[in-house]
Amino acid sequence: MAKGSFATMQTKPTATQLTFYYENGQAETLSVPIAADQLGQQLQQMLNQPWLTFNLAEQTVMISTQKVVKVEIKPALTQLQGEGVFSNSQRVTALQRGAAGRLGITP
Repeated sequence: MAKGSFATMQTKPTATQLTFYYENGQAETLSVPIAADQLGQQLQQMLNQPWLTFNLAEQTVMISTQKVVKVEIKPALTQLQGEGVFSNSQRVTALQRGAAGRLGITP
């Protein structure tokens, strides 16, 4: 048996959060019971589908991928490599989310 504190033991998350940002400025976050590394393997095929279907306990949500302009995934998909993938990136400015109509800002 390994010695040490339970606080130092790390387990892989078994759920991944997907935040979809739509053309109309709305956003929606869903949690899927798939580890991020497994989702990363399916990501390109998933985004090439015209519709994504998520079965929740109380309803089914269908998302048109043609209306999605951005997807954020947590935890990060660090295993993605290749053309168009920029590893070790940092966000420098915060994204303005839903600022239209507030504080006198108009689109």
